Amino acid sequence: MSRLWASHSERSNTFWLWIIRTIALRLGRRAARLLLYPITLFFLIVAREQRKASRVFLSRALQRRASLWDVARHIHTFAATLVDRVYLFTDRHDRLDLRMQDRDVVLDYLKAGQPAIILGSHLGSYEVLRAIGMLRIRLPLKILMRQGHNKTITGMLNALNPDFSEMVIELGHPSASLRVHDSLKAGNFIGMLGDRAGENERVTRCTFLGKEAVFPAGPILLAHACKVPVILFFGLYRGGNRYDVFLEKFADRIELSRERREQEVQQWVQRYVDVLEKYVRLEPFNWFNFYDFWNEYSETPQPEAAQQKTAQQKTAPPETVPQDTDSR
Repeated sequence: MSRLWASHSERSNTFWLWIIRTIALRLGRRAARLLLYPITLFFLIVAREQRKASRVFLSRALQRRASLWDVARHIHTFAATLVDRVYLFTDRHDRLDLRMQDRDVVLDYLKAGQPAIILGSHLGSYEVLRAIGMLRIRLPLKILMRQGHNKTITGMLNALNPDFSEMVIELGHPSASLRVHDSLKAGNFIGMLGDRAGENERVTRCTFLGKEAVFPAGPILLAHACKVPVILFFGLYRGGNRYDVFLEKFADRIELSRERREQEVQQWVQRYVDVLEKYVRLEPFNWFNFYDFWNEYSETPQPEAAQQKTAQQKTAPPETVPQDTDSR
């Protein structure tokens, strides 16, 4: 979940989420989408830091100075995907037009009995993967994520569909490493996000939209440790009720040498960032990292800024499950 919501009071979050859920389920998607306008206006007025972050990001992505209207559209797009999560988590997918591109990328591994890591980002809706994976291609899926950062949204989603919690492997839990390895051994695919570093996580620096930023090394280390392929996933919201799902084969195997591990991790993460940038350019208003991503202007240190110091440290051993990223 984006910091756009996490930065505000729990009472405010709970109120808006309750309104969205109630209207979406009782009055339908059209009525719920009407609510997006006051929600957008509310956050446009009160969320100063997120408004600034949106403008900085959009100016880079659009290659022009972003306007206040651009920022409003950015917030509105995020709110629209939040409404649709209600339908994704209550198995009402007929309300949405989900279009899957290159499904054979996953099906080939699935037919061969080869599990993989499906690496996504906070671009678009990662929840679409669960919907398509479970219903259309019967993909056995576990999601590696940190639920504690956004208890309000996590609680709402778990209430909508208790089965969701059964899919989650909690990052930071002592048993996370064992559960990941056991899940892969059992044929499950592991979903995770690769564009936001968590606290105390190993990171590396990559060029993104023309400037260096910090990205987690965790997904690459995990793929190396588990000796499994990596597939890139992007579920882009295209307006109305349409989502386009893009899948790209990233690597059949990631091998890291002891002598050049840090450099090789950086190179692999940069490859991921290059693909991420391609899809960001395609749908910039789908980017849901509403914080100072490049650490350019914040008066107080962001969690990611603190991670810059660890980028110079020795890369974590591959046997551990890296602390990847939080839920949105």
